[in-house]
This record gives sequence, C-alpha cells and structure tokens, in this order.
Amino acid sequence: MQLVFASNNPNKVKEIQLLLPKTITLQSLEAIGCNEEIPETAQTIEGNAIQKANYITQNYNLNCFADDTGLEVEALNGEPGVYSARYAGSQRDANDNMDKLLVNLSDKTNRKAQFKTTICLNIDGKQHLFEGSIKGTITTEKKGNQGFGYDPIFIPHGYNRTFAEMTLEEKSKISHRGLAITQLVNFLKKQ
Repeated sequence: MQLVFASNNPNKVKEIQLLLPKTITLQSLEAIGCNEEIPETAQTIEGNAIQKANYITQNYNLNCFADDTGLEVEALNGEPGVYSARYAGSQRDANDNMDKLLVNLSDKTNRKAQFKTTICLNIDGKQHLFEGSIKGTITTEKKGNQGFGYDPIFIPHGYNRTFAEMTLEEKSKISHRGLAITQLVNFLKKQ
C-alpha cells in the first residue's frame, strides 16, 4: 500500500516511517511533485490536519494522511497550541519557539503541559481521524540533542529525561505522534 504523508518536515517523515509496517510505503510531498506550501490556517490542531489531508486529496487525487501537533501548556491557557510551529514568528525556528516559551513560563510554578497530535487519513473516499496525546512538564532549560521542535524542554510523565534525551525508538513508543500512528497502523491493517 502506498500513502502520501502530507509533510515537508524530514524529521516527521523519518519518525513516522519507523513506525509503519513494511507493507506501507510512505510517499513524500516531493515524490508526488507537491512543492507548494500547504495551507495551515485552521483554528485547531484537528482542523489543520484535515485541511492538509484534504489539500492533497483534492489537488492530487491520492490516498494520504496528514498530521498536526501542538504543545499545550496549562499555565499559558493552552499556548502555544495550534501555533506551536510558529510561536515565535513565521520563521518557524524551534530554538526561538523554545526560548519564547521558557521566558513566558519563567515566573510560573505550574509547568504542566501536553503534546497532542491529530492525524487525518483520507483513503478510498473516506476520512478518518486518530489522536494521541502525552502529558508531561516543561523544563527550565534545554536538555538533549535528539528529536526536534520542543523535545529538549518536554519531560513526559513517568520519565526523568526530555524527549531530546531519548532515542527516536524510545520516544516513538510513548510519544503523542507514536500513539496516533499506532491507531492509524491498526486501522490500515484491517483494510
């Protein structure tokens, strides 16, 4: 089975390919000739995942899935949420985003947060949604050099290391994206 993954993020592609069974071949946007920026203008994480998957289905007529992920920090009323990738500006720089978040949390004692991923699968004319989330805390400084995004400042509950201090395999077993992908894979195996 071939599926397009509607993302230009090579880190996400690598992480997701690792989780998929060998029977599913992931096609990148580049492979299908999609070089344009896919809109992400919805007000929710779910809405962005749906918008990206629908864009590929409508413009390329291919089975595909898209994800959107947000980090929701309790003391900041759910920020950065749907704006996680561009929290510090349109340049989408992970270090700038983490720095802004750490500054905004500098006077807060509540550092509870959760990562949330929604995957939208468009296959054979039908749409399916899968969601994964993981609770944790935000550190006071960056730790580790694995992963991407906010990984260096997020410690999942039950662990004493950030996502960036874990191997990709360790992170994938417990992460928000890993949980959502597992649901996707289980669904696809039944098809």
